[in-house]
Amino acid sequence: MLIGIVASGATVRLTGSGLGCPEWPTCTTRNALPQNYHSYIEFSNRLISGLTVLVTLALAVAAWLTRGLSRRGKWLATAVCLGVIAQAPFGAIVVYFDLNPYLVITHLLLTLLVLGLAVLVLLEAARLVRGAAPALPGLARAAGVALLAAVSVLVVSGTVATAAGRFPGNNGSAVVPRLGSFYPAVYWHVRAVAAFGIVFLMLTGWAWLKRAQFPWLLGGCAVLLAILVVQMGIGEAQYRTYGSVPWWVVVIHVATAALLFAWTVGLVGRIWRPVSAD
Repeated sequence: MLIGIVASGATVRLTGSGLGCPEWPTCTTRNALPQNYHSYIEFSNRLISGLTVLVTLALAVAAWLTRGLSRRGKWLATAVCLGVIAQAPFGAIVVYFDLNPYLVITHLLLTLLVLGLAVLVLLEAARLVRGAAPALPGLARAAGVALLAAVSVLVVSGTVATAAGRFPGNNGSAVVPRLGSFYPAVYWHVRAVAAFGIVFLMLTGWAWLKRAQFPWLLGGCAVLLAILVVQMGIGEAQYRTYGSVPWWVVVIHVATAALLFAWTVGLVGRIWRPVSAD
């Protein structure tokens, strides 16, 4: 659901529907429901957000009713629910300030933060069902922290590159300011990708050496590599067709970035709080 929220939010921006419903929670002052193409897209995102609130509320309640689940898992589930609820008024603020790029970026990054917390809830649930395993060596944990820092920089630089791109975010007369220039933003984003790749290769090399002891880690690195390759391929296609790239290609790019971030958080989380392989 949270990855779906990222995709639907990106769809709103990339189709120019950011101000399709200029009022909140209704669509306009005269019509509570959407009346045109852009308002339907914007209102659909609000409906998906509302459904996500219900799902995360159920997650939080279930966490507190689950015997044996760590307090860490229960509070993480609560934080996920509160984070999703906080997105609703934050989204209203974004609309009222005419899609200020800094607010739009913060809105997306908050969603990704909540997504990461949800992955950690899943990890705690797995530790309850399958049992905990001994901690990994300090070198692996340090590499995990470095990988998490690298993917965070990667995601932030990616949001800046999107905010500097050619998609304005709305289709009306209001001018939505761009955040800098596209090509300089991509310049730094590519270097963030390279930094992530270097740290990732170091961790993968260690996982290969310890594959007999931690086979799950090598498998997790292999899946992360596959996601990264797909993401880089989409990004390269998007860059080479910058002037004519369809909006849905960028949506796929953003959604894949959310998946990459979620998998990285899960991998690092399991390095720090291992799950039994039995």
